[in-house]
Amino acid sequence: MFRSFLTNITARSTLHTRTFTSTAIKMGVTVETISAGDGKSFPKPGDQVAIHYVGTLLDGSKFDSSRDRGSPFVCRIGQGQVIKGWDEGVPQLSIGQKANLICSPDYAYGARGFPPVIPPNSTLKFEVELLKIN
Repeated sequence: MFRSFLTNITARSTLHTRTFTSTAIKMGVTVETISAGDGKSFPKPGDQVAIHYVGTLLDGSKFDSSRDRGSPFVCRIGQGQVIKGWDEGVPQLSIGQKANLICSPDYAYGARGFPPVIPPNSTLKFEVELLKIN
């Protein structure tokens, strides 16, 4: 009786099985190396860093660039001075390394965005180069 019951349930659930496909968006920050750094000198939380960067939306629209200004961006990492994607991504870089930091909305500007240049819930891409650690 019990075996018959299980067989019946299995048969029913098999009839109603559906396959769904979706594109999962990774939450957090992804670091994609463009060119290696020294592999020895990595910033720690609280360190001041100098970084050149170009920030774009995923469609390629540029919203900011230290390179266009001709001056590196200087900040303290791990102190909440920058978006979470930088606080967690930059310490993975060594001096001289160039990389893309892909920041999901919760590691960037979230639901508020940064009007008018960054829409709400935007995934951001930063091409960064770690120049200096103080």
